[in-house]
Formats: sequence, C-alpha cells, structure tokens
Amino acid sequence: MAEDEPKPTQLDMPLVLDEDLTKQMRLRVESLKRRGRKRQDGEKLLQPAESVYRVDFIQQQRLQFERWDVVLDKPGKVTITGTSQIWTPDLTNLMTRQLLDPAAIFWRKEDSEAMDWNEADALEFGERLSELAKIRKVMYFLITFSEGVEPANLKASVVFSRL
Repeated sequence: MAEDEPKPTQLDMPLVLDEDLTKQMRLRVESLKRRGRKRQDGEKLLQPAESVYRVDFIQQQRLQFERWDVVLDKPGKVTITGTSQIWTPDLTNLMTRQLLDPAAIFWRKEDSEAMDWNEADALEFGERLSELAKIRKVMYFLITFSEGVEPANLKASVVFSRL
C-alpha cells in the first residue's frame, strides 16, 4: 500500500557564501587592473555585484531535485549560475565555458512578499544539480545581485529528496 511506503528523506542544502574564494577572485580583477593587463581569452572575471557560493554535498549520492528555496528580505533580483569548475588551491581561472546553462533567476517585486522566478529554467537547472550530486562533493555558484539586493539580503537553498 502506498501509505505504508516510507517517505523519502528531504535534504535542504544551503547555498553558502564562500568569502575566501570571492575575495581571491576579486584580487584577480584588482591585479589585472593594477598591471594594466586584460583577462585571458574566455576568462570570466568576478563583477562587483557577483559573489561565489557553494553547496557541500555530504556524500556523493543519488538525489532528486525537489525545489529551490530562495528568499530575498527586500525587493530585488538574484541570478544563480552554476559552474562546472572544481576549484583547486591554485585558483584556476574561471572560464566562461565553465558556466552552466540555464541560470535560475529569482526576484521579489516592490509591494510584494512573494518570490517570482523563471520556473522552467530554474527547474531544469535543479535537475542538473541532481546529476552532479552523484559525482561532486562541492558545487560552486556565481550569484549576481541586482536591483538593490546584496548577499546579506539572500537566504537560498536547494531541496532534494534521497532516492
């Protein structure tokens, strides 16, 4: 009977600001500016309104994407872009080809408490995360803040169920 079947365990995996990696990527931008150099061909430089976040998978496992849980405590917009990069201690430069499509975009309008999002892209992106959870210990994201929001205004996680 369906009622006798155990319910899958849900895992709420928070997106955590990686302050050290964000700082290192900002130092790369400053270094290039100071030396009057340009970025490498295809290199993605961290913009002022972008920060690096991470999700730590407890162990590689089969997970099914359930939903995004994104809250902005004020009106604005965030774009969450996944990376295929597995960072190394020498901070291998992030290349634009390492950014995953589609991105998930979430926003909160003035005079509204509800969050809106680009549902189809966000769901597709979430499903891709389920595949990556099988082989990754850590997943990195670039989050772009716009329309007046910043990292302090964001609380975000990805909710999975164990298979």
